Amino acid sequence: MIGTAARRVDTPEKATGRARFISDVVVPGMVHAKLWRSPVPHARILGVDTSRARRAPGVIAVLTAADLPVKDLYYGPAFKDQPMLADGVIRHAGEPVVAVVADTAAHAEAACTLISVDYSELPFVDTLDAALAPTAPVLHERPRPATHFRDLASLKPIPGTNICHQWSYGRGDVDRGFAEADLVVAQTFTFPMVHHYSLEPHCAIARVDPGGITVWASTQHPFPVRKELAEMFGLPLARVQVIVPYLGGAYGNKSYTKIEPLTIALASYVKRPVRLALTVEEAFKTVRRAAVSYRLKTGVRRDGTLVARDCQIHYQLGAYADVGPRVVQKSAYTAAGPYRIPNLRIKAFGVYTNTVVSVAFRGYGVPQLAWAYESQMDVIAERLGIDSLELRLKNVLERGETFMEGDLPVDCDYAEGLRKAAAAIGWNAPAAGPRRGKGLACTIKAPLAPSVSSAIVRLHADGSATLLTATVEIGQGARTTLSQIVAQELALPLDRVRIARSEVGMTPYDQATSASRSTTLMGLAVLRAARDVRDQLLALGGRQLGSEASAVTLRDGKIVSAKGERSYAEAVAAHFGTGGELLGRGTYRGERGHAPLGGEAPFWEVGLAATEVEVDEETGRVTLLRYVSVADIGTAINPRECEAQEEGAAMMGIGHTFFEQMVYDGGQLLNPSLIDYRVPVMSDLPGEYRSLLVENGDGPGPYGAKGIGESGLIPTAPAIANAIAHAIGVRITDLPMTPERVWRALLNRSSGSSSSPSDALRIPRAQHAAPSPRSIRDAAPRTPGEPY
Repeated sequence: MIGTAARRVDTPEKATGRARFISDVVVPGMVHAKLWRSPVPHARILGVDTSRARRAPGVIAVLTAADLPVKDLYYGPAFKDQPMLADGVIRHAGEPVVAVVADTAAHAEAACTLISVDYSELPFVDTLDAALAPTAPVLHERPRPATHFRDLASLKPIPGTNICHQWSYGRGDVDRGFAEADLVVAQTFTFPMVHHYSLEPHCAIARVDPGGITVWASTQHPFPVRKELAEMFGLPLARVQVIVPYLGGAYGNKSYTKIEPLTIALASYVKRPVRLALTVEEAFKTVRRAAVSYRLKTGVRRDGTLVARDCQIHYQLGAYADVGPRVVQKSAYTAAGPYRIPNLRIKAFGVYTNTVVSVAFRGYGVPQLAWAYESQMDVIAERLGIDSLELRLKNVLERGETFMEGDLPVDCDYAEGLRKAAAAIGWNAPAAGPRRGKGLACTIKAPLAPSVSSAIVRLHADGSATLLTATVEIGQGARTTLSQIVAQELALPLDRVRIARSEVGMTPYDQATSASRSTTLMGLAVLRAARDVRDQLLALGGRQLGSEASAVTLRDGKIVSAKGERSYAEAVAAHFGTGGELLGRGTYRGERGHAPLGGEAPFWEVGLAATEVEVDEETGRVTLLRYVSVADIGTAINPRECEAQEEGAAMMGIGHTFFEQMVYDGGQLLNPSLIDYRVPVMSDLPGEYRSLLVENGDGPGPYGAKGIGESGLIPTAPAIANAIAHAIGVRITDLPMTPERVWRALLNRSSGSSSSPSDALRIPRAQHAAPSPRSIRDAAPRTPGEPY
């Protein structure tokens, strides 16, 4: 069963339309809510006139923040800085200010148009530069820490500024390293705001009764959401139920608490179940990925040895922090890349702006940083006249080396993966045309640590099994891989294993469906629960068959020994007499260590990619001819699902590489819909795509597995940028690399000018692999420590 491309267990339900998403849930007596959203980015609310809306057809209630029946109006995983509805001050265009509850969604939406809000506009900041200016308006004077998570207990906002969190790390003597380097390269890279665009926008249904709260939620984190809801409404955990049906995609946008508190407050007020479903346009005004500006400076010896790196990173988090502070420190932790660098300095800052809130996004901030450090590796190779593959092989960490003191040593073979990726695109073969180039990238990411997951396996009286786990099926195939583990351990066909939906009142605790952890870490809990049942079966069989437990095996739903065999149903019936079932329990608990972030990474997620492109110099259009991703997976429990994860991640990476960008002007989001916001379509697929799995059985998960849910996304942009640079001789440092941006970079190359320091860095035109040999002496003269 392990290592087979088993058909997904949710395929029949989804193919026949029987799968229930939250939009399919109907609660008796349910009414609908819609939101009046602010048209301005920053303002003080002076008054709200809801009289016309209250008289509109079908309207049940119209509420502002002051009307909500809650113990605490504010929520958030890092700071409790975000109100359910704007509380006196509006901090971004699109922020909810008034909620309307009506008998139908159409009536509620119509009533929203009758609301009048009087406000006094305030100065706003919608860029990092504006937010960091000495005269910038401060969005939050004293944000209140949420204290939900231990790793966010030491948040460090800078009073009187828009910096809500800062994280730093250092080792060695960076300034001395630069002084002793033969070449220093300094560049600024930018990564834009990007929207998740799940097919299913956020939705919640809440019911409040004397027994407590029940909420059907599109969330990846049912247990953390339950905890926050219990605190906000002053209830014990046992009286808060969170039920999660199938999700129509989630890439971090459905992490932690979002619209659930407001939905519950509305249900409590009208004393009826309430459904709040966002449109795609509303989702654009609710969540996004953090934009990043990364100033990266690297010192290197003439033989290619990296000696020093200085990383200065600013994250544009938006109007409220959400989980942004964790994104800041978790991604900055890997900001220097998977390389051996003795002298390192990292400073990272999370910054409030009057824009949509940034939340978790697949890759958790790492793609923004890998974009910079992997692009710069190729710039260094060009300057030194070294093949960029060889430069990486010279500096990349080897298995067993220390990445960060106190953390898990490197648990993979980067060199093997790099060589596989390069070979797959014919790295050393000459370019087939004058505008073709090849590029690669090599990245690292740490999963969530420490964390906890538990599972229960029930072996029923008929010999079938049910797995209870709170892992949420968001399209990633977790239900299938976890079921395969149970089937493997209990020697059952896959169709004899059922997996229950995530429901906090029934399923055991799981910290999160995120961070590429489900197969690996929840998988360990499932493995232990299944082995608990297996051990009970072997003991039963030994007693009933008169054999030692060590002489008994499980095969095809039977207990087998040299003295005979019994089906599971027969063994369970003989043990209990009149029905009964065996229960197995398993838990994974990550250990706290002495690493800079406090918890040791259970594994390192490796991202490797290589690509070949062709550039049309007349239009700037880039064609992906070949794209190869390499996943260091340990063991592929379901190879087909692993390949699908890599392919989907690469397509998402292609999106932010070439066209995805949320555009702001004057505090207004200009493209809050799929009419103006471009996402990848099938025609954007590379001409040839391959996903290579490296299986060394060296992961901490079941059967040596590691997580790969995000690795395929992280190296995409720098690999493509490197290929473009090698094809046409220009280095682009701002994403997305639209045809216009590429064309303008070519224009600047032709005219010998650049419009801005981070627009396009001119480099010598080169072939994709080994450039013509030249000495460091051929480079422009510089004094020690002088930036390039």
